[in-house]
Amino acid sequence: MVKESRVDVLIIGAGPCGLMCANALAGAGVDFRIIDNRPIGVAAGQADGIQPRTIEVLQSYGLAEPLLKDGAQMHLCAFYNPGPSGGIERTGRTADVTAPSARYPFKITIAQASIEALFIESLKSQGISVDRPIVPSSLEISEDPKELLDPSSYPVKVVLDHILPSDATPEQEIVHAKFVLGADGAHSWVRKTLGFSMDGEQSDYIWGVIDFIPDTDFPDIRNRAAIHSSNGSCMIIPREGDKVRFYLQMSDKDVMDPETGRIDKNKVTAENLINTARKTFYPYTVNEPKEVDWCSIYIIGQRVASKFSKHERVFIGGDACHTHSPKAGQGMNASMNDTHNLAWKLAQVLRGRADMSLLKTYELERQKYAQDLIDFDREFSTLFSGKPRTSENQEGVTHEQFLRAFQASGGFSSGIGVHYMPSAIVDTIHQGCAPNIIIGQRMLPQIFVRVADARPVEIQDMLPADTRFKLLLFVGLLTPEQLANVRRLAEELQLPTSFLQKYDYPAQGKVQSMFDIISITAGHKDDVNFLDLPPTFRTHWSKVLIDDTDVTGRLGGGAYPRFGIDETEITMVVVRPDGYVGMIAPSTALESMDKYFGSFLIGKTLNPVE
Repeated sequence: MVKESRVDVLIIGAGPCGLMCANALAGAGVDFRIIDNRPIGVAAGQADGIQPRTIEVLQSYGLAEPLLKDGAQMHLCAFYNPGPSGGIERTGRTADVTAPSARYPFKITIAQASIEALFIESLKSQGISVDRPIVPSSLEISEDPKELLDPSSYPVKVVLDHILPSDATPEQEIVHAKFVLGADGAHSWVRKTLGFSMDGEQSDYIWGVIDFIPDTDFPDIRNRAAIHSSNGSCMIIPREGDKVRFYLQMSDKDVMDPETGRIDKNKVTAENLINTARKTFYPYTVNEPKEVDWCSIYIIGQRVASKFSKHERVFIGGDACHTHSPKAGQGMNASMNDTHNLAWKLAQVLRGRADMSLLKTYELERQKYAQDLIDFDREFSTLFSGKPRTSENQEGVTHEQFLRAFQASGGFSSGIGVHYMPSAIVDTIHQGCAPNIIIGQRMLPQIFVRVADARPVEIQDMLPADTRFKLLLFVGLLTPEQLANVRRLAEELQLPTSFLQKYDYPAQGKVQSMFDIISITAGHKDDVNFLDLPPTFRTHWSKVLIDDTDVTGRLGGGAYPRFGIDETEITMVVVRPDGYVGMIAPSTALESMDKYFGSFLIGKTLNPVE
């Protein structure tokens, strides 16, 4: 008898993309399984860079601390170009993260295994583990439109093969799932089974990568460094401990088999890579490494899948739907952010609180982002792999050109510039109420002070990724007149027709309520009594903040002018569960808030058709 089971979500692949999804679904109390074809996780090498935005995202799940403690931090980027004496010379240094609103103005580097371990430990603490080694062997999706539209149905049938230690025939199992995520890497079985193409191109640039403990007199070995020499390019990435990663541009003769014209993996040795580095680094020396951790080779390919979802029932994420050059430091970051975008949407649909149409916004938001990323990556890689300008080569890339591209790309390479376009969950109609909180971008970091105990708090720490929509109520200066307006607004929100009553479900166990309200006043901390606010706007004493400095005068303050919010008005900012701003509205436009939530949420009682 073949074992059969049912599950709400089946995740295929336990790399950073699949594990991010699993951890988010576990926190939301969703019934899921995660499988992987490897008997153990990744040991060495692979991805290693965590961008500032990804640190914010991991922080929203309570997972950033170990990375901040154990990872290497890249604060500076140094640039080297050919000098007049034939070797390289430093032509400049700049901040590695140029996005001005970064909460963490640096990138972290750490082994991919450490990042996977964070998620695996978090899952373990909730009694969940990865099932392995298991491979899917068939996947079928029902073609019945009624079944596909019913969120309680199980329209996806997946046959799994349990790989046994000996040569024994794998044991088969049939899983019926409501939803499936293919997070199974660049050679994704799920993507191929769905028949989605990968569109884009392979470049001619061949790169070697090596992780090792260096012995060198190069002065910027602990900073990110971009080296353009007449012998090719190199990117240095400092790693945790004393380790360093080199990305080295290889010439065809270094790595090709002259007979077949293909890459000969046997030529890719640590010795060969170090020899290439020696030529690139002259006049600096690179001695025999103290130890070598890992080395590999790749040809840059930049591709995006034609679709990210089939019938909003089977999704693909991460390398399964986009591949980039590693030097822009995007792959793993984009992968984790894909499923950070998807998980809360799945949770709300599975709870029956959101319409199936919400799931269409996954492809809409993440495919456009992947395409933009590829366009940026192509330009960046071309500049990085191009020959530098020298007296003999006037057509080459100048330091100024590269620096301009590096700084212009700050929003992308930090992940902070992600900007989702208008859709059911991004409504820009009232952008003018807070012109500097950009709707469709992540909520800006800002320190406020809690009114009750004067403790400074970072607003992003009040926006955990817990599937709830956060309503930031900028209630302004609490004059008697303003307090009367605030109380009137609270009364309106108590009406059964308001979105707050219609769509807010009570919390049950791990299943959170739909909304979390945080009130933010203007003025001075000594002049505000948080108990003056109506109970709707102070659901807990810790949820009333003030835009003022802390007792030292060093932290906080200035948010109203920074955001462009009028402190004589009441302004509502909706932050989605993934930390992105979905909607802003003045208190006089409650109907536009009702319309916003009504476009994708399901009310507690079925409303008669208007």
